[in-house]
Order: sequence, then C-alpha cells, then structure tokens
Amino acid sequence: MKAKKILRVAWEGLTLNKVRSFLTTLGVIIGVASVIVMLAVSSGAEAAIAEQINALGANLIIVTPKRGTPGAAKTLLFEDAEAIGEQIVGITDISAEQAPPAQTVKAEGLTLDAIAVIGTTAGFPDVRDYAVASGRYFNEVEDGRKAKVAVLGAGIATDFFGTTDPIGQTITVGSTKLTIIGVMEEKGMVADTDYDGRVYLPINLVFQKYITTMNFGTDRVRTIYVKAESQEQIDSVITQITVLLAERHDVDASAPDFAIQTQQDIIATQEATTAAFRDLLAWVAGISLLVGGIGIMNIMLVSVTERTREIGLRQALGARPSDVLLQFLLEAVILSLVGGLVGVAMGVGGSYLFDALGTMQTRIVPASIPLAFGAAAIVGIFFGYYPAAQAAKLDPIVALRRE
Repeated sequence: MKAKKILRVAWEGLTLNKVRSFLTTLGVIIGVASVIVMLAVSSGAEAAIAEQINALGANLIIVTPKRGTPGAAKTLLFEDAEAIGEQIVGITDISAEQAPPAQTVKAEGLTLDAIAVIGTTAGFPDVRDYAVASGRYFNEVEDGRKAKVAVLGAGIATDFFGTTDPIGQTITVGSTKLTIIGVMEEKGMVADTDYDGRVYLPINLVFQKYITTMNFGTDRVRTIYVKAESQEQIDSVITQITVLLAERHDVDASAPDFAIQTQQDIIATQEATTAAFRDLLAWVAGISLLVGGIGIMNIMLVSVTERTREIGLRQALGARPSDVLLQFLLEAVILSLVGGLVGVAMGVGGSYLFDALGTMQTRIVPASIPLAFGAAAIVGIFFGYYPAAQAAKLDPIVALRRE
C-alpha cells in the first residue's frame, strides 16, 4: 500500500470513534501542557528572584561578617567601611548598615510597634539605587554630628500621615524625637524585606541611641555595601577589599572572618536552590506523559481486538503485515501528535494566563515547546509499536473467522 493511502486509512480508523480518540489524547495533552507550564513557572520563579536581587542595586558588592567564624559578628566595623571608601580604587559609592532591635514608633497620635529601624550612611540611596520621593536623605555632616533626623519608607509615611506631607513633622523612635527630612520612593518587598516599612536614621545616631549596649563601645556594622564603577571592575574591587580587610583584621586572606558576595553570587545560589524544584516539576510532567502513553497503548490494544476481522480482510485483499503495522503505528502517532499540538496550545496559553492574572510569574522557555512536542511523538511511537506489531502478527484466516 502507498504511504498516502495508509495514512488515510489510519485517519479513518481514528475518526470512526471520535470520543474515544479524544479521550485517548487527554493524557498526552495534559502531559505536554504540564511540561510547558511547569518549566515556565520554574523559569518565572528564577527570573523573579533575579529581579529582586538586582533591585538591591547595580554592580553591588556586599561585605558581611562570615558566619561560622568565632567572633566574626563582632569584627566588621564602621571604620572598615571608611577605610574601603578611602583606599579602594574603582568604586563610586559605599554605605554601611546596622539595625538595632525593632522599635516602637509614634507620630500623629498613632503608635506602631516592632518597626524596623536601619542606621545607614549618606551614600545609601546611591549604592542601593533607592531614590528619595520627597524631601532629601541625610548628608555626611548630619551623620557625623548624630543629627536627630529620619527618612521614612513610603509605607510608614502613609501609615502615620496619609496624604499629608510629613516633611518637617516629628516622629518618636523609641524614646528619641526626630525630625522627618525625607520619604523614600515606594519599593515594596525585595528578597523578603519590606523596604516601605522601614525608618532610616544616620548610623552614628543609631550607634549612640539604640545599640550602645550591643556594641560595648565599638561601632560594629552588619553589612557594608560597595558599588563598583562597572561590572568589569567588580573582581578588582573584591580583591582589594579582601586584602585590605584581611590586613585590618589581622587574618589570612585565604581564611577571612568576613564574606564578600555580589548579586551574581546570590542569584547563582538561588538558582541552585530552584534547580531541585525545576527537576521535580519536570519529573511530574514526565510522569503525566508516561501515563498518556500507557493510555494510548491500552486503547490501541483494544482497537486491535475490536478490529480483528477488519485486519484479516485487509490482509486477504493484499495488505502486507508491514502495511498493517504502519497503519496502527500511524494511528498511535497521530493521536500523540494531535494531543501534543493541543497540549502546546494549552501550555502556552495557560502560562500567559497565570502571568496575566498575577497568580504567579511565568516565563515560557522556548526550548520547552519542541521538547514537549518531540516527547509526545516519541510516546506515540514507543507505546504504539507493540499494539501495531500485535496487529501485524494476526493470521488473516484466523482473523476472518473471529466474530
């Protein structure tokens, strides 16, 4: 039989029972759609993490005490930040940060408990690419003389003052009354931190008023942020900082009591975490395709049994066993390919729908479409071959005698 005729016969065989053919493709449809959607969800999660980390600031280098090192939490000092700013070449801005325990904040007759208070230096907005929406940020002179000024996150400003301009108003943080000189632009949640719910103070004021008992007379900081001039300068800046701090802390540069990270380091760590999640989703989608393939095999075996006389008649009229095998194999492949096409459409559409509805961020992986469609074709061939081979083995005389 000619290939074109075999294809037509295979198509006619499927259209004889449209409902059963459709139900058979459901497993493949679900499997293919699952592959595309789940990879899109995984890719979207990775993209969201990268966006959040990049929102910390451009060309950012983060210096922190090294976890697990005895006494490390006490060794990163404000003087270290000053030394980095004075001696390191290839940086544009630097900022140190310290946070006392959460404070009670009062203003306009309203009291809010457990508010995050962050002590920073004047370079914080530039280093972190975090603009002031109204008013201004405190300067180096105000920081140096421990001026009683505050800059509010957008959310805190709204909570206390609503639509009223808070610039020039007073706010009490703990037991200290401060003058509001600025409000930061709305930033929202970044890496599980609510930047809009913070109060920013000069770091030297924080040392004096809020964490003196924690420091025992020294100016320890929890983080130093350094902004490199460009991506190309980052490695050089990291090397310089490592040598400088190792010398200041009197430790071996190969075993420092501090840690230095870049945004790419953090992204790589997060991607390693999400890789396991992505692999799990891929396995779930693969199982869906496997179930779909088993469904095709099952239906094709039933079809062979039901059409035994038809097979015998075709062979009696001159169809070769290879023609019968190809006919039933084509039926299985057509089922899987149709299911694959519908699955691709549903997967792409579902991914866009989830993203549009804000249910979750998704990003379609272009390679997932041919991957899923190719997997559907392989499923059709693999699970369709056995029923097709069984049909080809039928003895035409025995087949014609069956009721």
